[in-house]
Amino acid sequence: MALVSDIRTTDSGFSNFLASIREALARRKVYRQTLAELRSLSNRELNDLGMHRSMLTRIALEAAYGK
Repeated sequence: MALVSDIRTTDSGFSNFLASIREALARRKVYRQTLAELRSLSNRELNDLGMHRSMLTRIALEAAYGK
């Protein structure tokens, strides 16, 4: 009798690990881009949006990772 092994089932842990790494990198990219764009705004533009410069990091974190 031959033993058959399905590599998809043994590889799922590694695939999940890679997927979580990709997701983390994508979220980090959103965070960095959001923060860079917000930092490029002038104080007047931020004020028009109802934001203060001290809020930028928190806003970028919420954009990338949620509340």
